Amino acid sequence: MRLFAAITAFAVAALGVLASPLDLDLEERQLSGPSAFNITSIGVNGSGCPAGTAYYVLNSQRTAVTVTFSNYFASAGPGINIAENRKNCAITLGVHVPGGYTFAIATVDYRGYYQLDWKVRAVQRALYYFQGQVKQAVASSTRWGPIPGKDYLYRDQFDIWSQVRCPCGATTVLNLDSSIQVDNSQNRKGSGYIATDSVDGGLKTIFNFNWWRC
Repeated sequence: MRLFAAITAFAVAALGVLASPLDLDLEERQLSGPSAFNITSIGVNGSGCPAGTAYYVLNSQRTAVTVTFSNYFASAGPGINIAENRKNCAITLGVHVPGGYTFAIATVDYRGYYQLDWKVRAVQRALYYFQGQVKQAVASSTRWGPIPGKDYLYRDQFDIWSQVRCPCGATTVLNLDSSIQVDNSQNRKGSGYIATDSVDGGLKTIFNFNWWRC
């Protein structure tokens, strides 16, 4: 079976929950993460990321963390078990943010592969929030067949009012709940497949962080 992989890149920017112009003026964007920032833990759970199929790496600039998967794809069609139609993965990242700093998710980049017959659709969804915070960011993309099989790149971008900010200088948990789904309900004879795609053969989610003073 051909193994497809995917890179989902998440660029992160600072924001407030409906921050006022004064709040924004007082914030200073940081190009690199503070040295005291650390990811203290990672948890993964879901049909698309069983135990032992995901791990993470934080880059030296503390501006990106890469989560690599090996089993995150969905498919639908004649003879395919309905359990394969939708896969999900819930990632929890324990983060220590030093005093005076904050960050938030601003964009989500999906890079992947899909094959869809006529009237078969593929859907990607993602939900981001910090533990204990009411505000959430939601991203989604939908593609309809026929698509004979191709790579794609898609970006979801949150405006400054809809971004989700980490509490200033907090030790907290960043929750990232994602799902991929193939739906052939409008063409039961059709089939489809979706997975995220990378040239090095690993399913990846890359979170890019921009830092601000708060």
